[in-house]
Amino acid sequence: MSSNRGVVYLGPGKVEVQSIDYPKLQNPSGKKLDHAVILKVVSTNICGSDQHMVRGRTTAPAGLVLGHEITGEIIEKGSDVEFLEKGDLVSVPFNIACGRCRNCREGKTGICLNVNPSRPGAAYGYVDMGGWVGGQADYVMVPYADFILVKFPNKEKALAKIRDLTMLSDIFPTGYHGAVTAGVTTGSVVYVAGAGPVGLACAASCHLLGAAVVIVGDMINDRLAQAKSFGCETIDLKKDASLADQIAAIVGEPVVDAVVDCVGFEARGHGKDAGVERPATVLNSLMTVVRAGGNIGIPGLYVTEDPGGVDTAAKTGNLSIRIGLGWAKSCNFSTGQCPVPRYNRQLMMAILHDKVQIAKAVNATVIPLDQAPQGYKDFDKGAAKKFVLDPHGMVAKK
Repeated sequence: MSSNRGVVYLGPGKVEVQSIDYPKLQNPSGKKLDHAVILKVVSTNICGSDQHMVRGRTTAPAGLVLGHEITGEIIEKGSDVEFLEKGDLVSVPFNIACGRCRNCREGKTGICLNVNPSRPGAAYGYVDMGGWVGGQADYVMVPYADFILVKFPNKEKALAKIRDLTMLSDIFPTGYHGAVTAGVTTGSVVYVAGAGPVGLACAASCHLLGAAVVIVGDMINDRLAQAKSFGCETIDLKKDASLADQIAAIVGEPVVDAVVDCVGFEARGHGKDAGVERPATVLNSLMTVVRAGGNIGIPGLYVTEDPGGVDTAAKTGNLSIRIGLGWAKSCNFSTGQCPVPRYNRQLMMAILHDKVQIAKAVNATVIPLDQAPQGYKDFDKGAAKKFVLDPHGMVAKK
């Protein structure tokens, strides 16, 4: 039996690389899964959603093995896996989905009905998402392999672009989904709230979709500089000037065609309130600056339980949102997990044929698995980087 290591959440602010069980072809309750595979993890990324748990802002239990952004090589497969082979290099959507329920058949893989006994939808290594072991590890098990996995057509070429392709498991499709649901298209003027990795991926996606102007707002100078590095306009939300006035200074009017929330429930106030947690700030500001009839894409995470919420309402995900303003402007809101398989094959082709440089946009930074705890600390401080964990040294060589 091979050994295995994983990044384990121990409590608020603390993660550790520990020896963990080698994966088996079975679900969290022990049922054998002939439709599953075991992967040697080639790359696995630290996500802002992981950071919410590590900060203690969820009900994640101690001992949880983290990681839902996974790219790997198949080293074992169940007897029902028909279309994949050992040695295949694959991208793993963070959605765990059966491919058989009503929602999966409608393409809504983020809310599969059969993979989590407590609620629709599941993910690897995440609180309340079915108990599936995370992939910030040497090896991981992936169920429903034929349905959910995307095989890279040329392994050698894929490894040469692995820094880009590792983003297909979550943040690139998630950012793209935010842009698509916001209605971004040729000639759009877009405002993206948040210059973390998802916000940067969303901004790159807006360019890919043909936006004329992409404006990114944040409070961290290094992240704004990163957005500017690939052609975005930027807004420093620490300034006292209103968001609408700062947009007007860029495009000549205080409104945009489409807006995307890439921040989520740990939002901070703007201007004089910068640094003070105001969980409804982003959503309310987006309703203010989007044009009447515009769409609001919300890939940013909102939770139903937040032990660190600023008040009793926030602790259960109840925010003071100006829904009346959204109603008056006939805004459309799109929320929830990104259905990754809806987009990842097309985005893979865009990467392989050099239509987008997503690793450069998000400043992909490769570190060994053993350095994951430091990566979490640096990310929590606002590093303008997307940390890519390299358990077996296969990324660093490329």
